[in-house]
Amino acid sequence: MIRHGGKILSDQLVKLGVRRVFSVPGESFLAALDGLYDSGIANIVCRQEGGAAMMAEAYGKMTGQPGVCFVTRGPGATNASAGIHIAMQDSTPMVLFVGQIDNRHTDRETFQEIDYKAVFGGLAKWVAQVDETDRLPEYIGRAFRVAMSGRPGPVVLALPENMLSAGADVPDLRLSNHVERSPAQNEANAIMHVLAQAEKPLIVVGGPHWSAQAQTDLQVFAESQQVPVAVSFRRQDYMDNHHSSYAGDLNVGINPRLAARMRDADTLILLGTRFGDIETQGYTLVDPADPQKTIVHVHADADEIGRVYAPDIGIVATAPAILRQLANASPAGAWADWTAQARADYEAWLAPQESPGALKQEAVIKWLSDHLPDDAIVTNGAGNYAAWLHRYFVYKKYGTQLAPTSGSMGYGFPASISASLQYPDRTVVCLAGDGCFQMTCNEMSTAVQHGAKPIVVVMNNGRYGTIRMHQEKHYPGRVSGTALANPDFAALARAYGGHGEVVTDTAGFADAFARAQAAGTVAVIECKVDEEALTTASTLSAVRAAALRG
Repeated sequence: MIRHGGKILSDQLVKLGVRRVFSVPGESFLAALDGLYDSGIANIVCRQEGGAAMMAEAYGKMTGQPGVCFVTRGPGATNASAGIHIAMQDSTPMVLFVGQIDNRHTDRETFQEIDYKAVFGGLAKWVAQVDETDRLPEYIGRAFRVAMSGRPGPVVLALPENMLSAGADVPDLRLSNHVERSPAQNEANAIMHVLAQAEKPLIVVGGPHWSAQAQTDLQVFAESQQVPVAVSFRRQDYMDNHHSSYAGDLNVGINPRLAARMRDADTLILLGTRFGDIETQGYTLVDPADPQKTIVHVHADADEIGRVYAPDIGIVATAPAILRQLANASPAGAWADWTAQARADYEAWLAPQESPGALKQEAVIKWLSDHLPDDAIVTNGAGNYAAWLHRYFVYKKYGTQLAPTSGSMGYGFPASISASLQYPDRTVVCLAGDGCFQMTCNEMSTAVQHGAKPIVVVMNNGRYGTIRMHQEKHYPGRVSGTALANPDFAALARAYGGHGEVVTDTAGFADAFARAQAAGTVAVIECKVDEEALTTASTLSAVRAAALRG
C-alpha cells in the first residue's frame, strides 16, 4: 500500500503509543500535519517553538515516554533548541521532528536551511536526517529507542519536505520486547557492604527512570537502615518530604547545614543522580580530585559513571531497579542519631524567615504546601523566586514536581499546560517570576484553546531577581540591565480569555486562589513583592551593604 511520508510517520507514532504531540505548524511538514489529521493523535498547537518543546519535555518527565514535538525548519528549529537543552540536562526522553528543506537543494543556503547535525550535535543524544521515504519506520524506531536507552534524552530527526510528500510501500516498524536488566544480587550486596563500613553515610538520589514504586522502595530502604537521604536539584518529589529520613534538597540555595553534612559524610551512595556542580556547590563540597570519602555510583548509563567523580564502586543499573533489592536488605549499621540530626536540620530550615513587604513569599508557599492536594503538580522555571518554593514547599508524592534542572527560564508555564492536559482532574500550579513568566506567557492562548487550566502565581518584583542578586554582590548599587517594566499580568490573563487578579498582601492570597480554582480556566494571580525581598535569607539592602563592606 502506497502511503505518503506524513502518513507513514503518523502510523509509526500510533504504533509506538503516542497520543499527543506539540507543534507550531510550518510549510516544510505539511504532509506530516496531513498524516496527523485522522490519526487519533491530539496535536497541541502552540504559539512559539520554545514553548512547544518545553511542553513535550514536560510530557516526557511525567510519563517516562518520549515527548514528541513538531517544528519547522530554520528559525522554528532554533527556537525549539531551549527545550532540547532542557531534555538533555534533565535526562528526559524526547523526539523533535523538524521540517527540512527539499534535500535536492542542500548546501545552497536555501530559504531557512540549517545544518541540523551541526546545530544540535552538542545538544541532543542523536541527530539524523531521513532522506528516503521508505526508511521512515527505521529512523523513527531508532529515534524512540535512543531517546529511552541508558540515560534518556532528546533525539532530533530532520524531515525534508520532498521526502515527506513522496509515497512509498513500506511495512510499519517492528516493536521489540525490551527486557530491562535486573541488577545482580551481588551488586546490591556490594552497596550494603560499603554502607556497613560507614560512620556518616548520605544517600543522594536523582536522575531519570523514577516512579511511585521507586519512591516507596527508597522510603522502605531509608527507614530500615535509618540513613539520611538528600535529593538532587529539583527532584524533591522523589521522596515524601515528611519522611523521617528526608534531609532536604541539594539546590542552588542549599541549607547550609545540609552542605556541611555532605562535607562531613564519609560515604556517599549516589542513586541515579549525575551528581554535578549544583549538588556540590560548584564542586566545593566534594572535590573531584580528592573526594575524601567513599563513593558508590549507580547510574543507567555507563558513560556517566566516573565522568566527574571516580567512584569506589560503579554499578550500571537504574536507581529504581537497585532500590527494589535494597528495600529488602537487612539493617547494616546504627545511624539513627546521624539521621535524626539531618532531619532536625531540615525541619529547622523549614521555619519561615520573614521577608520584607506586605506579601510574604514564604507565607504564600507555606499556604500552598498546606492546602494543595497531595497529588497537585507544581511547576516552575528559573529565578530567585524559586528559592522560596524549594525551601518551603513540602512535596508528598512522586510526580508532583516539574522543574528544569538545566535552569531554563520560561519553563514553568508551558510545563503546567502540558501537565493540565495530561492530568485534567488534578490541580496544577505554576510558580513564576515576572521575568520568567514573560518568556512564555504567550502560551496562554494555547492553554485556552486546548482547555488547560493551570493556576499561575506570578511573583512580581519588577526585575530579573537572580541577576540582580549577583549584580549587587559584585557591583553593588550599579543597577544595569536587570530592571523590568511589566504589564498588568491579571489584565493580560483576562485578555487571553483566562482569569486574572492582583494580590498585594498575604491575607488576600487564599481567597484569590479559591476564585482562580473556581474559574475553571487558565488563571493568573499576580503577587506584588517588595523589592527588598531578594533571597530567602537576605534583603537587597543587606546584600548590597555586605558587598560594599568588602
